[in-house]
Amino acid sequence: MKSGGKGANKAGAPRLPMPEILTKYFGSIEYTDADVVQFSSGLPAFEDETQFLLIEPPSRAPLVFLQSVRESSLCFLTLPILIVDPEYHLSIAAEDLASLGLNSSQPWPIGEEITCLAVIAVTESGRITANLLAPVVINRGERLGLQAIRVDATYSHEHPVTQVSSGRKEDVCS
Repeated sequence: MKSGGKGANKAGAPRLPMPEILTKYFGSIEYTDADVVQFSSGLPAFEDETQFLLIEPPSRAPLVFLQSVRESSLCFLTLPILIVDPEYHLSIAAEDLASLGLNSSQPWPIGEEITCLAVIAVTESGRITANLLAPVVINRGERLGLQAIRVDATYSHEHPVTQVSSGRKEDVCS
């Protein structure tokens, strides 16, 4: 998100106020229309939510917050999918590629033209899991996104989120 503000631009003309939303975790933030990612069909169970912001505070890296523009209380906690599983292989249907404005006749590796995020869930017991079965895929250049539900059973919707550090497992999100 860019910090905007009132005042004048370089030409001396008054700046138009930037849209502002009250977010679940970050208070009030300003954004531009260019910051908004469009989800034409929303997300499963949230079909009416079609506009989201990606909030990536450096102090919380590698977490990415997927904040609804319309509903301030709706914010999904996500991680870049390659952080969760460095060997992750994205399988996305041709019609999903078309929805993202991508040509289905060529491969689309994660990280070049597209961002692939795993939605994180925390159970009541504190167990942290990532949904690798239905990643959020975003064409950053076109600002288009969708949740790509896999048709195979290669990955789980409850993949444990852990990392190996000093010979013991630790939660990535702690």
